[in-house]
Amino acid sequence: MKVFVVGANGKIGKHLVQMLSETTKHTVKAMVRKEEQAKFLQAKGIETAIINLEDSVDKIAGGAKGCDAIVFTAGSGGHTGADKTLLVDLDGAVKTIEAAAQAKIKRFIMVSALQAHRRENWSEAIKPYYVAKSYADKMLEQSNLTYTIIRPGGLLDSAGTGNILVAEDIKSGTISREDVAKTIISSLDEGNTFYKAFDLVSGEIPITEALKLV
Repeated sequence: MKVFVVGANGKIGKHLVQMLSETTKHTVKAMVRKEEQAKFLQAKGIETAIINLEDSVDKIAGGAKGCDAIVFTAGSGGHTGADKTLLVDLDGAVKTIEAAAQAKIKRFIMVSALQAHRRENWSEAIKPYYVAKSYADKMLEQSNLTYTIIRPGGLLDSAGTGNILVAEDIKSGTISREDVAKTIISSLDEGNTFYKAFDLVSGEIPITEALKLV
C-alpha cells in the first residue's frame, strides 16, 4: 500500500514516514510545505510532494495521485492563532478529504484528538483546536471514504511501549507519538478499524491485538 502522509514534517508524521519507509509491506510519499524539508527526505530515498494545506484541493489531489491511502496528521501547532487552526486543522483536513475522493483514494486515516467527539469535555484553553478536529472528523464520517479516526491522548516524545488502550470513550491519558505512528500503520489494513473512531492512550495490550477489539 502506498501511503500519502499529510503533515510529514510534524512530530507524529516524522515517526510515521520513517517507519513506513522501513517496511516491506508499504511505501510512502511525504507531503511537506518547504523545499528544504523535501530535500532532507529525498536524501533518505523518500518520495515527497511540496504542498501547503492552504493550497487548492486540485493541488493536494495531484500530490496524492497514485497512492492507496492518505493519513492526515497535520496540525497548525500550538504557536499559531485560531485563524491558522481553522485553515489547517479544519479546512485543510476537509480539503484533503475532498482531494482523496478526487484522486480516487478510498482509505483515509485521520489523527484527531482525545474526546474531540465529546463537546462537554473540550479544554477551554484550546477550544478552537477541538472545534476544528470535531468538525473535520464529522466531515470524514459523512464522506464515502473508508475511514478510521484515531483520537490520541496527551502526546509524549518518550519511546513507545507497543501497548495501547483503545475505546470509544477514554476521559484522559497520554501516549507516545511513536506508538501513535505504530497504531496508524497497524490500522491501515486492519478491517476492524474501518468506519471506526476511537480514543487512544497507552495501555497493556499490544497494538495489533487492541485494534481487533475496537
